[in-house]
Amino acid sequence: MNNRKVMVMRELGLTPVWRVRGQEIEGGSHGSAVSDQEDAARNGSIKGNERIEVAQASSAAPASDAERRTIVLKMDWPELKVAVAGCVACPLSGTRTRTVFGVGDERASWLFVGEGPGADEDRQGEPFVGQGGKLLDNMLSAIALQRGKDVYIANIVKCRPPKNRNPEAKEAASCEPYLTRQIQLLKPKLIVALGKVAVQNLLSSAASIVSLRGRLHDYHGTPLIVTYHPAYLLRNPTDKARAWEDLCFARASMATLQSAPGPS
Repeated sequence: MNNRKVMVMRELGLTPVWRVRGQEIEGGSHGSAVSDQEDAARNGSIKGNERIEVAQASSAAPASDAERRTIVLKMDWPELKVAVAGCVACPLSGTRTRTVFGVGDERASWLFVGEGPGADEDRQGEPFVGQGGKLLDNMLSAIALQRGKDVYIANIVKCRPPKNRNPEAKEAASCEPYLTRQIQLLKPKLIVALGKVAVQNLLSSAASIVSLRGRLHDYHGTPLIVTYHPAYLLRNPTDKARAWEDLCFARASMATLQSAPGPS
């Protein structure tokens, strides 16, 4: 890994440093355990000599929250993925199996944001892969969308909260720079906030979903629409009709946004 990435990791206080794949790991064996970083290397997000495995923790002092945020907001996609995979900024890092960075088209017009990984997502490292994920895929299909095609999916937090509880405010704050940078890199035309946790964090609002539905909101210049989380809809199927109304509104809003003239 180049010196800049090593410096970034140390400044962030993420603690892992990285070694070329195949070298012995200090303080542990090569073993059969597969890390998030190995997955990233295998799927091509980390290339060449950056195919890495976790090594001994860095002794560098962690950056302040403000310094860490400044560093994250300057990252490109590969650096951001490495930073998330090695993040130890909040206690959720101690209970996760895998980080769940996000998935989809990195030039997507549509961004769907949920609250956090569940058990299936924690095992597989991808958002919305359980029953809620199947329902989300059906919701996308209903408005002629498909996961990975002009669609990106992410969460407020990148690690699973224990017992699938809602993320705590400090946990969401620790992950906020990562999601903010993803949105900056994506430049989506429309954000769809799925559920109360996503809505509260993206809009900094304690208002109910019922009161926020059916209109466009603003997330730092990007239009945002509110609807229910798929997991909620599985528990409360009578609200699927309302979610369908929200999806139709989202589709109509996107059509307007796409037909609007760009900046001169």
